[in-house]
Amino acid sequence: MPDWEKRFRAPRIGLPEWAEYAPDRSLFVSNATGTFELYTWDRATGAQRQATDRPHGTTDGTLSPDGEWVWWFSDTDGDEFGVWMRQPFAGGPDEPAVPGLAPSYPGGLAISRDDTVVIGCSTDEDGSTVHVARPGQPPVEIYRHRESAGVGDLSHDGSLIAIEHTEHGDAMHSAIRVVRPDGTTVAELDDTNGGTEELGLSVMGFAPVDGDSRLLVGHQRRGRWEPMIWDPLTGGETALEIDLPGDVGADWYPDGSALLVEHEYQARSELWRYELATPPAGADAQGAPLTRVETPAGTVSGATARPDGTVEFLWSSAAQPPEVRSTAGTVVLDPPGMKAPGSVPVTDAWVDGPGGRIHALVQQPPGAGPFPTVFEIHGGPTWHDSDAFASSPAAWVDHGFAVVRINYRGSTGYGRAWTDALKHRVGLIELEDIAAVREWAIASGLADPQRLVLAGGSWGGYLTLLGLGTQPDAWALGLAAVPVADYVTAYHDEMEALKAMDRTLLGGTPEEVPERFEASSPLTYVDAVRAPVYISAGVNDPRCPIQQVENYVQRLEKRGHPHEVYRYDAGHGSLVVEERIKQVRLELDFAHRHLTGAGATESESNEKVESSEKVESSEKVESSEKVESSEKVE
Repeated sequence: MPDWEKRFRAPRIGLPEWAEYAPDRSLFVSNATGTFELYTWDRATGAQRQATDRPHGTTDGTLSPDGEWVWWFSDTDGDEFGVWMRQPFAGGPDEPAVPGLAPSYPGGLAISRDDTVVIGCSTDEDGSTVHVARPGQPPVEIYRHRESAGVGDLSHDGSLIAIEHTEHGDAMHSAIRVVRPDGTTVAELDDTNGGTEELGLSVMGFAPVDGDSRLLVGHQRRGRWEPMIWDPLTGGETALEIDLPGDVGADWYPDGSALLVEHEYQARSELWRYELATPPAGADAQGAPLTRVETPAGTVSGATARPDGTVEFLWSSAAQPPEVRSTAGTVVLDPPGMKAPGSVPVTDAWVDGPGGRIHALVQQPPGAGPFPTVFEIHGGPTWHDSDAFASSPAAWVDHGFAVVRINYRGSTGYGRAWTDALKHRVGLIELEDIAAVREWAIASGLADPQRLVLAGGSWGGYLTLLGLGTQPDAWALGLAAVPVADYVTAYHDEMEALKAMDRTLLGGTPEEVPERFEASSPLTYVDAVRAPVYISAGVNDPRCPIQQVENYVQRLEKRGHPHEVYRYDAGHGSLVVEERIKQVRLELDFAHRHLTGAGATESESNEKVESSEKVESSEKVESSEKVESSEKVE
């Protein structure tokens, strides 16, 4: 088995969540069976149990505070539309967790110690709603609005509910409303000033102490994400002295005396402890309450403080596979079976672009360049690539390609102005940054200008198709997974929360600003595309729906342009390991057939990258196979 397949097949484990009042009871995600599912873990006995088992996988779940129940979200074939179910921690039949609540897209969930539940929902018909369900009683609606909103958190004593909302119409910058369980408003925090300022807020959590109304809030007042403490009962705000560059998030230590700070900067992350009490005698000269929590260089994808004061965290780097570690010096969970091979480390490139310096992460195979190069573009757009382990880029490196990942304008982690820069000229701004990095890669001798591949999934797939049409001479090949291809049709067919995001990005609906949708839609430029195009799409995808992909493909077909389409019976990607391997294999095969002299380091001797689909002479793959998958996990 080649290393690139081993990386996908090796069992992985996510960061365990533990029950607030039963910390020995935990819930985690693993792909040990070949599909990502939820597992329970009793730390006292060591017993583990697979809690869910569905053809398309399950990753959305939580524990009740007493540890008695496993909650999990049940959708249909990866369409993200469904209901919450629950089952006993020790095992037993599943049952509807909130009887009487209609299916919806999930909009947040909070559970109190007495099993009162606050649940957020989103539907095309009703917009955003929040319900409160007390044990044995039907759910009661306490909030409704057409714009995006969701449940942030529930206070420790169950008396306060924090709701993130965008009633002001800016889906990129939320406000916070704190209400009672009957829906009456306690307080409002709105940095947008009614939608006139681009300053967002996020709920990080209520203090884990009875009678404590403090709410940890993320804000952007100083040009980046950082935490503060807000008391909605008094209106008091407490700024925190966290003098770190980049974005800063935080969560509470279990006793409420300190914060676990997660710091992201230049595609790496680290952890700190922030003391909320007065620093003790012997603190440093400045009396600083911030102390480092030691983690290796790389990326911390999640962290939690345990009741004994230790911190558990999920860590990886581009070169080293993920592990769940503890500050106690141990590996918390070590999945059984095959271990994932490592890959090559990333190097940093900083490139001057039209909007400022652009950060790119580069991996390259052994030997001297220039190499055939994959520009793998991240989704989001409000996301960023980091120095974290990823199986897909490693597969390209194994086959002789350099891989360049670009944190274009719109990416998080580089300040509020960088993230907000792409409005109105959506897609086109990101591609300006990608073009600047492409020119650097060629000039530096890394990339062969005749063998450049533009690739990505979701928003990255959208930028791939848009780039092939607006920069047709720049790319030799395009690989687009679950893309936006026809922006107008995508808007009308997508889930309601994404409609709100598109209105924010483009300044209105397709009817209100048709010229902006036209300028930002890959379909507008499809007749200019010169490179062969590979597209994969989930037929149940609510984010990048299938019909708008079909519209784009039909235009390629009308031109007789070389392309292949792989449709699979799932949603926005895949939770099934074999399906992910199949998709990467198809992409590798497409590249090797269409790129003259493309590197094939791993396959030269004995693999020759076999496609699981036989490509017809028309250069179109039409799969009728029902693939058991639901969502892209990387």
